[in-house]
Amino acid sequence: MIRRLRSGTPQPSYKAQRAQPVINPIALQPEPDGLQRKALEVSHTRLMLGLGLFTVAFVVIAARLAMVTLMPGEHDTMRVAVAPSADRADILDRNGVVLATSLTTASLYANPHQIRNPDEVAVQLAEVLADLPEASTAAKLAADKSFIWLKRNLTPKQQQAVNRLGIPGLYFQYETKRVYPQGNLTAHVVGFTDVDSRGLAGVERSFDDVLAGGQRPLTLSIDVRIQHILHEEISRAMTDFTAIGGAGMVMDIQTGELLAMVSLPDFDPARAGEATADARFNRATLGTYEMGSTFKLFNTAIGLDTGTTTLAGGYDATHAIKIGRFSIDDYHGKHRWLSIPEIFTYSSNIGSAKLADAFGAEVQRTYLQRLGMLVKSPVELAEVGEPQYPKNNWKRINTMTISYGHGISVAPIQVLPAVAAIANGGIMRAPTLLKRESHEVATGTRIISEQTSAQMRQLMRLVVQVGTGKKANAPGYLVGGKTGTADKQVGKGYSDNARMAAFVAAFPMSAPRYAVVVLVDEPKPNAHSYGYATAGWVAAPVVGALVQRMAPLMGISPIPDDSPVAQNPLVAMVADYDSAASKKAKSKVIQVSAPTKESPAADSDNDDAAPVFKAKPFGATPVSATSNDMTTPPAPEAPLETEGLPLAVE
Repeated sequence: MIRRLRSGTPQPSYKAQRAQPVINPIALQPEPDGLQRKALEVSHTRLMLGLGLFTVAFVVIAARLAMVTLMPGEHDTMRVAVAPSADRADILDRNGVVLATSLTTASLYANPHQIRNPDEVAVQLAEVLADLPEASTAAKLAADKSFIWLKRNLTPKQQQAVNRLGIPGLYFQYETKRVYPQGNLTAHVVGFTDVDSRGLAGVERSFDDVLAGGQRPLTLSIDVRIQHILHEEISRAMTDFTAIGGAGMVMDIQTGELLAMVSLPDFDPARAGEATADARFNRATLGTYEMGSTFKLFNTAIGLDTGTTTLAGGYDATHAIKIGRFSIDDYHGKHRWLSIPEIFTYSSNIGSAKLADAFGAEVQRTYLQRLGMLVKSPVELAEVGEPQYPKNNWKRINTMTISYGHGISVAPIQVLPAVAAIANGGIMRAPTLLKRESHEVATGTRIISEQTSAQMRQLMRLVVQVGTGKKANAPGYLVGGKTGTADKQVGKGYSDNARMAAFVAAFPMSAPRYAVVVLVDEPKPNAHSYGYATAGWVAAPVVGALVQRMAPLMGISPIPDDSPVAQNPLVAMVADYDSAASKKAKSKVIQVSAPTKESPAADSDNDDAAPVFKAKPFGATPVSATSNDMTTPPAPEAPLETEGLPLAVE
């Protein structure tokens, strides 16, 4: 049918046809007969079986891989080289110098079950690892085990050499190794770890939890520059006097920070296991010693602070104090009445003992407790010694011998902050190995008055100017201190040929910033010391050299000798220790008997009282009692007779 459009053009008409199905030629093939059908079924079965086996194998492998990765067994972990999960934090000095850090290293282990010829492998390993013994290595490789360590922490060259051998059954595991760039220099401070990076000594031990897995470095108060100087000077003294050991520390008086801590002999912390017990022993903190006449610093401070005596007071040191079969005597004594400045400057045992006897055992014990002499130091180390003293029966004889540093054993780390407190105005601050910011500094505890501290600074300076510590003088830096030479105990008595030489100091005395303690163990006399091995010859020069080298580094300018702050008024009242004038029968100071319980100390404000020194700034002139016209000394006191313990004669 044709329809005509409006345009008049005719159009054909179509009728939709139904779609015809597409015929698959294969579908036209006839159904397979029984034999062909059976063959197809067998093939299909085999295909499915193979697919199933492949799936099972894949699942087993995947499961095993997951177990090895997520749940390692006892031996499986050793077969996989695993990098350490976390590094141990670095240890730095106060200026950012690295003292300890961790490096990733390879450690060699083996599976003996995979080693075919243990003897041959041992020989090959010994050729590239010289410190690996053939016999013991062969025995390890022949063991009935699946894992044995052969060598921990290989160097990159050693690892490469072992790799080139191409021996089946040898494996590497990556772990961290602790290294100490400063070596022996900071061994006793930093300490060391075991092969698994667990702290065993020093800061590594006391801050193990902080360092393990830590990301922030631990910054110490130590200054490696000062550490190096102190280490070098103590080493020189030990060599000069053939000493068996030495120790020393430097402390910031205002903060308690320890800038240096040296103990000799020392060791390489990377090879701590090879060091002797003596080398690993920290003499600065763990060792306890009778510190000798350095204790006269505390004894004199107690006497002045309690009002038991004044700088114008004194005691008769003509005769030794008899104690049963023994006696307290002076080393190169003056054998006359001595003023308090002379007792301190000339280091008189007799005068110190009589002063201590005047203020008594209870007062002495109370002050020594405040000074930290009767408790372990709170410094952040595990290696800290326990002080030894008469805990339950503090007798009169103990009071007298402790006055000059015998009958009580303390660690140098206890003495140093006490010296700082005596010099800094009377404030006790605990020592610390951690760097402190200004807002972190402890306020401290007052143990003596500012006046007593000012008087003690004058006395300490006097020792270096005209006393037993002249070799500690560092021109321009106003060093003050106290010597101490103590015979070492041997059994129940004291040795005649073994001594401890110590010097405690602070500087500059006009405004103290640093305190120092130096100890030399068993120095021997030599030619240039004229046969002496006392603290004035052995330890004092160490301090003098240290101060001259460290003061410029710390920004301390030298003070001219004619500067007002450099003047010490006590110099005019004490003759030089080595001069003939010091041995004269009269003192330059008007003698005033020490007050007793019936006659209390004179009040400095009482015009009728005995003249005393009023403590003022270091360079100020105190109210003195000097006279060029010597007065007659009091009659010698009768020797004190009492029962007691064996004493050393300094």
